[in-house]
Amino acid sequence: MSKAKSTQPAVIHKVIMVGSGGVGKSALTLQFMYDEFVEDYEPTKADSYRKKVVLDGEEVQIDILDTAGQEDYAAIRDNYFRSGEGFLCVFSITEQESFQASAEFREQILRVKNDENIPFLLVGNKMDLDTKRQVSFEEASRKASEWKVMYVETSAKTRANVDKVFYDLLRKMTAYKLSKPKLSSRKASKKIKHEQAKLEHAKQEQAKHEQAKHENTISEHGNVPADRKLKRAHKKKKRCVLM
Repeated sequence: MSKAKSTQPAVIHKVIMVGSGGVGKSALTLQFMYDEFVEDYEPTKADSYRKKVVLDGEEVQIDILDTAGQEDYAAIRDNYFRSGEGFLCVFSITEQESFQASAEFREQILRVKNDENIPFLLVGNKMDLDTKRQVSFEEASRKASEWKVMYVETSAKTRANVDKVFYDLLRKMTAYKLSKPKLSSRKASKKIKHEQAKLEHAKQEQAKHEQAKHENTISEHGNVPADRKLKRAHKKKKRCVLM
């Protein structure tokens, strides 16, 4: 007589990618999701991804929201941050300005979350371009120490430390959740639905704004909106660089 297996839903961890435009947030996300490197840069319009992974022997689900470098509306940005449970703050080691901007992103996150212990990693991307480095490892490490967070350098192109930053953040998120008092299942479900509704509203508002911008410029440029990165990544698989 076979025993029925108990199916317990996987724990969900919501990760938000933040940082200036062009630093490689989307490239890191796509490498982690699909083992692919997309070299062509196109500004992100907030894409979301979902993947099941095994974290220290336990199957968990990671939801990744890849945000735009600069949100046009503070309300949209704040809703994104409010929905997040952990943050990867990415800058390019080849751009000092993007490193300086990371402080502003952290301030915005702390203002919205009102918790200095929120899981947060500082990520210096494009370590494969070391000859063009403008931000030293020591300088970024000092900033991370000041914030009491971990600093890791990555390369979306070579895949160096890509898995590490996501798994390190997931471990911090797990520990953070265990340190917090648990809500009742009813309250937790209500809170999740509320956060999902706010996030969906923010996405709809951004979509309306992007459509309005597109309608104002389409006659001038004669272009149609580009496909989402998820589709482009697979179409350009032959052009991907995997090392």
